[in-house]
Amino acid sequence: MEVLDGVIRPEDVVVLVATGTHRASTTEERRAMLGDAVLSTWRVIDHDARGGTGLIDLGMVGDVPVWLAREWVEADVRITTGFVEPHFFAGFSGGPKMVAPGLAGLETTLELHNARRIGDARATWGVIEGNPVHDAVRAIALTTGVDFALDVLLDDDQRITRAFAGEILAMHAAACAEARREAMQAVDAPFDLVITTNSGYPLDQNLYQAVKGMSAAAEVVRPGGTIICAAECRDGLPDHGSYGRLLHAGRSPADLLERIAASPVTVPDQWQVQIQARVQSKARVLVRTDGLSDPEVRAAHLEPIRDIDEAVGRFIAAHPAARICVLPQGPQTIPYVA
Repeated sequence: MEVLDGVIRPEDVVVLVATGTHRASTTEERRAMLGDAVLSTWRVIDHDARGGTGLIDLGMVGDVPVWLAREWVEADVRITTGFVEPHFFAGFSGGPKMVAPGLAGLETTLELHNARRIGDARATWGVIEGNPVHDAVRAIALTTGVDFALDVLLDDDQRITRAFAGEILAMHAAACAEARREAMQAVDAPFDLVITTNSGYPLDQNLYQAVKGMSAAAEVVRPGGTIICAAECRDGLPDHGSYGRLLHAGRSPADLLERIAASPVTVPDQWQVQIQARVQSKARVLVRTDGLSDPEVRAAHLEPIRDIDEAVGRFIAAHPAARICVLPQGPQTIPYVA
């Protein structure tokens, strides 16, 4: 703010919260993200993917119909800020993802997250080039134009460890290379049991988000193995969005995958259900949570447990020679079989 004083008037600046298709941020969340000084000085707006006149149609970029936030498109100077970590189907977060799906209309996001893209083997942790999701995201960011980009890496306590700035794609590539070195680890063989988390609050605020921790574990669990996921889920499934409704519409993970593959349209949150079902087609998934009842966990096609130590003990008793992997930070520590 000190750099901008006297150069840019406060009324000339708008801070866009790139919520994608998710709910708007609360007052408390905005205060935690931005601080009172920013909130009292500049306009802060949550993106609304269903915003109607708040979106502008930019036509097709490749095979994706692009609608973006009007405030973003009509700005004279566009700056993105983000956090880079491995992402379970976009390769890495941050960078061009701030534009789309961060500031994209629902139609754009649904196309970026359709079953074909999400089901592609290259739409996975740590892969950008050749990833059909990230390839489209980069093309949209370039078409819109980003004047300056800033991304950071964070440690376990959410402190900034490295910062990268400049032209968005070059900056993001450098940040991804460092994130890959710090957050991804090769292992020599799959494991019988993988114990994971979703890296604590706020990342484990609901079961929808906890699918990321399950996906990280699935990278190194053997076919037919077991995953134990610990996630608080204080926000439930959550109640908003289509995730819960889609889960409850299927009889089993296999049935969910068949329904998604057969559907001619992409439904919001379908991608999370698709990935969860894909994980469950590979391994048994047990969930320890305080935010959901046992019947709610079972209705999501998962197995509830109350005590992780007890569950691990039973597993070891049944499989004395089992190989076990523990991912304390869940989706922020991504193993892969070399």
